Amino acid sequence: MEELEKETTKENFWEDIDHANQVNKELSTLKKLITNITDLESEIKDNIELVPLLEKDELNTIELELPKLSTKLDNLELDTLLSGPYDNLNCYLEIHPGAGGTESCDWASMLLRMYKMFCEKNHFEYKVVEEQAGEEAGIKSATLYIKGYYAFGYLKNEKGVHRLVRISPFDSGRRRHTSFASVTVTPEYNTDVFIEIKESDLKIDVYHSSGAGGQSVNTSNSAVRITHLPTKTVVTCQNERSQLKNKEEAMKILKNKLYQQEVEKKEQELNKLKGENMAIDFGSQIRNYVLEPYKLIKDLRSNYETSNVDKILDGDLTELIESLLKRGKIK
Repeated sequence: MEELEKETTKENFWEDIDHANQVNKELSTLKKLITNITDLESEIKDNIELVPLLEKDELNTIELELPKLSTKLDNLELDTLLSGPYDNLNCYLEIHPGAGGTESCDWASMLLRMYKMFCEKNHFEYKVVEEQAGEEAGIKSATLYIKGYYAFGYLKNEKGVHRLVRISPFDSGRRRHTSFASVTVTPEYNTDVFIEIKESDLKIDVYHSSGAGGQSVNTSNSAVRITHLPTKTVVTCQNERSQLKNKEEAMKILKNKLYQQEVEKKEQELNKLKGENMAIDFGSQIRNYVLEPYKLIKDLRSNYETSNVDKILDGDLTELIESLLKRGKIK
């Protein structure tokens, strides 16, 4: 932290605004963590010193403090587990339905709601960058930009395939259906990251926005889809009213995704050299959500499970996320 503080005192510190903002963000994060540690340490010491001074019938005042201290300690432990190189960054979260038509589109919309509610419960800011409605129900795709304290660190392990089993509301025969949807999470890398993107490698399409928005959004070709031909990577943006702004945002997302691919490629090469297997590969099934014939949500990596499916689907993911971070093998 001392090195970061010294850097902020340099005369040319604000010449590169993006770099300066990143340094200040890292410094603020470290200061917050240190403050939380010292405050908790002080509270514990104060309570320990108070115990000998209390009468037996007054000890309940200390007992009332224990659950609060325990919660603070759990939160602090969660923060210390977020030590990955990109954990403190904002992120993009994308959702795509699998095969299954309306069923999978509806499941994708349920996941979108879950992540929105998670953001609201945990004071993360989010913006819908792109959302394509399904033909009958649900969504064909959606992208959220999520901004906040360790946004990527909290959500990075959501990457993978999510499986739903339920009685279909779209089946008149009330039969049980299995649906799949994939989630990808990409950190918002620093703007000084260099990724060469050739114009000749891009296919750019414009189309009418179909998501929420004002009349001008829905009636003009403001939405932008960019395909990076060499990697077949596709990004879309329709949140902005201007086609130019949507293109700028889509290019930013594309740059992040291409950089993420390079990071994952290097990690895979490193794991091969170490003789290690990846704990999770993109596209692998990570979690089951069973609503019928019984209720159970189980993460297949940490073995965390709960029968309180409404809690999870309403965005209360803290325990689940903590189980994955404590496992420590998923990066």
